[in-house]
Amino acid sequence: GQAIYQVTDVTNPEDSKKLVQYAKENFGKIDAIFLNAGIMPSSPLSALHVEEWENMVDINFKGVLNGLAAVLPEFTAQKSGHVITTSSVAGLKAYPNGGVYGATKWAVRELMEVLRMESAQEGTHIRTATIYPAAINTELLNTITDKEAAEGMTALYEQYGISPEAIARIVAFALEQPEDVNVSEFTVGPTTQPW
Repeated sequence: GQAIYQVTDVTNPEDSKKLVQYAKENFGKIDAIFLNAGIMPSSPLSALHVEEWENMVDINFKGVLNGLAAVLPEFTAQKSGHVITTSSVAGLKAYPNGGVYGATKWAVRELMEVLRMESAQEGTHIRTATIYPAAINTELLNTITDKEAAEGMTALYEQYGISPEAIARIVAFALEQPEDVNVSEFTVGPTTQPW
């Protein structure tokens, strides 16, 4: 295969549009988009890290909306396409220190389920897949500025964390399904993590 990239700020709607256009220019069309950008500066709500809250909303949720706004016209016109997003197990269950992060991930869950339903109703054949990862060893912990939250999450990930390749295999599995098959949700994490 061939890989190309373009630096993209998901908080900027124009960047998302340019990314979709870049893919079209290089490959003729766009078959799938993986909306994976996210940050997780966990902290108790009482710590009032309001700027971090805003950044999470802008990246974790509005970033997904910007990606959808950029790609849906293409997918709708061609009556095919696959939207894959990363939510989190925090989008399925509440966790202390994760109120705003979890809220953004619950929002992604809702958004994707509605997109799946509307696409079926509209006959646009857009497939969706939402991934709910648990402890996956990425740079995500680097965004935590609250000392106690960082220590707790670091200990959790050191004990349970698994390779990001697990997520790559899930993405590949979702994409490999026949056009008439939609696997909507994947909860994935370490076998040993009780969550």
